[in-house]
Amino acid sequence: MITVNFSSKVDTEKISQVLTEISKDPMGGWFELPKRVDMAEFARIKEAAKKINDESEYLVCIGIGGSYLGHRALIEALRPRSDTKIIYAGNSLSKRELDHELKRLGDHDFSINVISKSGTTLEPAIAFTEFKKKLIEKYGEEGAYSRIYATTDANKGTLHDEAVANNYTRFVVPDNVGGRYSVLTAVGLLPLAVGGVDIDKLLEGAAEAVDQVIEPASQYAWMRFTLGQRNYDTEVFASFEPSTMYFNEWLKQLFGESEGKNQKGIFPASVIYSTDLHSLGQFMQDGRRNLFETIINFPTDEMNQKVVSAVVKAHTAGNIPVLSIGVSSFDEKGFGELIYFFELSCAISAKLQGVNPFDQPGVEAYKAELKQLL
Repeated sequence: MITVNFSSKVDTEKISQVLTEISKDPMGGWFELPKRVDMAEFARIKEAAKKINDESEYLVCIGIGGSYLGHRALIEALRPRSDTKIIYAGNSLSKRELDHELKRLGDHDFSINVISKSGTTLEPAIAFTEFKKKLIEKYGEEGAYSRIYATTDANKGTLHDEAVANNYTRFVVPDNVGGRYSVLTAVGLLPLAVGGVDIDKLLEGAAEAVDQVIEPASQYAWMRFTLGQRNYDTEVFASFEPSTMYFNEWLKQLFGESEGKNQKGIFPASVIYSTDLHSLGQFMQDGRRNLFETIINFPTDEMNQKVVSAVVKAHTAGNIPVLSIGVSSFDEKGFGELIYFFELSCAISAKLQGVNPFDQPGVEAYKAELKQLL
């Protein structure tokens, strides 16, 4: 169960209105998704994961942003056991990185999970072209196509049409769930299952959170909103477990892309303590007071807990507002709860600031400029 160690007087009428808006939003499909799992699709995901595990030493996950950050965050944090290693590609335009991952595959058996709603986003499109070429060279067209798993739109798009034409195994990116809210759909569940994560327990935790985290999520969102109104315009997510670095990256996308519109929003940053206490610690303690800190307090060893206590005391004394989120367990169930908690908190926060949590018009600006240059 998620707990919070701060209290705020919440405008319950306003929160109720916001929750109604979220539940009725055309992109609010994630809102009760953990309690309404498509069991037929869920069974297909497990079946595909088993096939990949049986025949591949590597799974190449091709995607960018919400198409890879969520499941990478959990695999990196939980470090599950799996004979199939995950390679991440298509999340940059670096040729050096692409060549490195292609070389890393060597002559090993591999499969591809390409994750893209449209199939036209440049970074994953380029990576898919290169890895597909290597797959065809190794297995021939028919053998290669049986090793490609496309997670994409149900009915349309470049990747959908290619998948249908070549008979790739297909999974659906729901129309009513945006990328940064999609980790509990096939977008995240297939690579997580291949990577050894217990996706049953993950969804169990998320399903319980649907009923249990409305109050703490509302408190957290309201506190963020209140701090933002007082010109605290930067939030630093702090974890004390190094393996959660990519979870912080997922949080930064979730909040940054959901809130940063119309010259509004709280800028999301992150640190890993105690490591970053020896690099950013000086700034946190004595720098500009435009930031607040949200500590994600995972159950951990006694020494780390002493560091947590010391940081809270020192930073509070240094006039940093410190919010603390307690996580019940460092396992699939705990992360299922945490994912849903932050998705709901983020949607409420954005609505309170008067912006749409589910679009990202600014992302299209650089795409348009790059298209002109290319």
